[in-house]
Amino acid sequence: MGEPRNRYSTVSLLMHWGIALAVLIQILLITAHENTEGPMSSEFVMLHKSLGLTILVLTLARIGWRMAHPAIRLPAELPVWQRIAARATHVLFYLALIFIPMTGWVASSAAGRDIVWFGLFSWPLLPVGGGRETARSLMGLHGLAVKGLYVLIALHVLAALKHQFIDRDNVLHRMIPLIPRRP
Repeated sequence: MGEPRNRYSTVSLLMHWGIALAVLIQILLITAHENTEGPMSSEFVMLHKSLGLTILVLTLARIGWRMAHPAIRLPAELPVWQRIAARATHVLFYLALIFIPMTGWVASSAAGRDIVWFGLFSWPLLPVGGGRETARSLMGLHGLAVKGLYVLIALHVLAALKHQFIDRDNVLHRMIPLIPRRP
């Protein structure tokens, strides 16, 4: 049967780190929007919307890839509660990375605000109504979900650091190609 895989595939690595980078850029874009006014502020919002929809598409692609290429087994010595926490965190990441851009898209659609994807074409708006009130409510959910995403990111990073520096169990090696595998 051969030795079990101990690294994620190149596609999985590119999707993981690509989405992580896109989320970081999203934070920078919305911060830039909040600290500027006028046309520049509007440009930051349009880039934020474009990248958010890109994250949605990449997340759906990543889920498809994951279904075709299951995750690497967690180390056998990992306690059951950590296995459950790891899997739950990943599922919550997927849900957040779908829910957050969807609420933004539905809010833009409800308010009738066009989305021009990176200046290339008009992204279709969804057939929802409700106007600005509905959009405002959806953006409240959007913001709440973003805060939840921040918590997930913090837990994910802390767990990775724990595995690298306390457990010393090669878990981080699976996602960062530059970290050598420990014997």
